[in-house]
Amino acid sequence: MQSLNERSIFTREAFLGLEPLGITPHAKGKVREILDLGRELVIVTTDRLSAFDRVLPTGIPGRGVILNRISIFWFGRLAHLIPSHFVGDAIEALPDALRPHAALLEGRFMRVHKAERVPVECVVRGWLAGSGYAAYKAEGAICGVPLPPGLGPHDRLPEPIFTPTTKAEEGHDEPITFAQLSRTVGADLAAELRRVSLALYSEAAAHAEGRGIVIADTKFEFGWIDGRLAWIDEALTPDSSRFWPSDSIGPGRAPVSLDKQAVRDYLRGLGWHGDGPAPHLPPEVVAETQARYARVANRLME
Repeated sequence: MQSLNERSIFTREAFLGLEPLGITPHAKGKVREILDLGRELVIVTTDRLSAFDRVLPTGIPGRGVILNRISIFWFGRLAHLIPSHFVGDAIEALPDALRPHAALLEGRFMRVHKAERVPVECVVRGWLAGSGYAAYKAEGAICGVPLPPGLGPHDRLPEPIFTPTTKAEEGHDEPITFAQLSRTVGADLAAELRRVSLALYSEAAAHAEGRGIVIADTKFEFGWIDGRLAWIDEALTPDSSRFWPSDSIGPGRAPVSLDKQAVRDYLRGLGWHGDGPAPHLPPEVVAETQARYARVANRLME
């Protein structure tokens, strides 16, 4: 596979959405836009970037291609564990309305089966970080899962744990216990969500670790397709996971984050935390963010 660092995707302007092309998406998220084809959807991944729950005015050229390619890679590699909603990403899979823009959209779209979404996010943690570490410090547990005392930030957990959250249409997702999940979706489905989430994480983490990457945590989403549970949305991307280079981990060290951490650091340095107009990003922050995304993609998919 050609290195993403060498692809022309980084020299193009950032692709910020379908509307400038005269196409109105049926649904629009912070990063992805969706066209509804009836029984199927086309998901287009833009180069937009959000921080502190705000979409920034500066996109990261090529970011959408990287996110899309990583998802497709994992859907294929882990298909033996659970089917996914992925149908295809060949130019021939584009609907007629998008065909004139094939060169622009190549690599950043996928055609998928429409699914009935399970209304939870299935988070798996293999390492202690972020809100998980905050919960552990406060309660000695995460989502009701007790953990041994004495763990520090960025420590590896004795074994991966399943820590689901709500799936909020607006605002923040909220952590829930396995018992709460069982009451929401039923005991049998809750058990299957936990089983398949841990299986996906464990196999992906082993693959990544062999390539010098730690997957500290990630989130999965699932849905029903023709009565069968399937993996949907995105798959183990830098937007849905924490990726750290293995050689950046050590006692008393904060690992390097292979995601948009350079953007967050820059914005915090400006004193901006989501209030007021979102600032534009300087070229050096854009370049550093491109490099981090490309680094994780190249290692994972080599």
